[in-house]
Amino acid sequence: MDAALNEPDIASHEGIELDLLLEAIRRHYHYDFRGYSRGSLHRRLARAQQRFGCTSLSQLQHRILRDGAAFADLMAFLTIQVSEMFRDPAYFRALRERVIPHLRTYPSLKVWIAGCANGEEFYSLAILFREEGLEERTIFYCTDISPAALEKAETGIYSLDRIAQFTENHRRSGGKSSLSDYYTAAYGGALLDRSLRRRAVFAEHNLVSDEVFSEVQLVSSRNVLIYFDRALQDRALGLFGESLVRGGFLGLGSKETLRFSQHAAAFADFDEDEKIYRRNTMVLKETPHAT
Repeated sequence: MDAALNEPDIASHEGIELDLLLEAIRRHYHYDFRGYSRGSLHRRLARAQQRFGCTSLSQLQHRILRDGAAFADLMAFLTIQVSEMFRDPAYFRALRERVIPHLRTYPSLKVWIAGCANGEEFYSLAILFREEGLEERTIFYCTDISPAALEKAETGIYSLDRIAQFTENHRRSGGKSSLSDYYTAAYGGALLDRSLRRRAVFAEHNLVSDEVFSEVQLVSSRNVLIYFDRALQDRALGLFGESLVRGGFLGLGSKETLRFSQHAAAFADFDEDEKIYRRNTMVLKETPHAT
C-alpha cells in the first residue's frame, strides 16, 4: 500500500516536468493527480508519451492544454481501468458468507463502489445481492473519476473472450446460479442484463477533492488505494469511514491495508485474509482537504 515510499528518486528535471504537467491538468481541467504514486504516474505517462508521439512530459503538456480530445485520451492512461467480474473470488465468497448475514438485518441498504472503473465490480455485487435476495432493498452508488469509464460501466458490454474467466470466478465465489443467466450475446460482446442496473446510480466522484455524499452500509473500493500516496490514501479512507454507518463494512484490494493509516483505529479487522474491515465506534480523525 505504501510502495510510493520505496520508489527510486526520479531525475530532477523529469520530476519538475511531472509537477508542471500535474499542475497544468489541475488548473485547466480540474483533475488533481498530485497525490498519486509518483512511480505509477511516470510509468503511465511513459506509455502515454509513446501513444501521443511526445518525447518529453513538457511536450505532452503542450499537447493536452491545446487539445481537449487529447486530454480525454490521456485520462485513460492516468485512470487505469483494470478489473474483472468477481475478481479474487474468495473476497466475494467472504462477502456472501460472512458480510451478507449482517446486511440482512437492515431494512434498506446502500453500497458504494468507489472507483468502479468499467463496472465489473458493480455487476459482481449486483448479481451477488440478487442471488442473496437483497437486491430490491439496495441502492448501489457506482463512482469513478473517469466519465469514459462510467459510460462503459453503464453500458454493461464486455468482450466475449472475457466471459469464461468471469464465469469461473463467479462459480468460485459461491455463485448460486449460472452467470449465463445474467447476459446475452449482443453487439459482438456480452451484454449484461439491464435489470441489474435498476438499483444503480452512476456518478463522477473524485476521492482527491470531493466529499461524502451518503451514509452506506458497505464500501467496496478495491485496488484504488495502491495508486495513491500516503496522504491521499488517508483522505480516501477518511471518506470511506465517514460514509459508513457504525458497524458498516469496508472491502479493500488484496494488496491494500488499513494498518498504516491514521484512520486505522476507526476500523476492526473482520476478515483479515480478504481485507474486509468493520467500522467501529471510534471517532474518525478529520479528513484532510485537498488544496
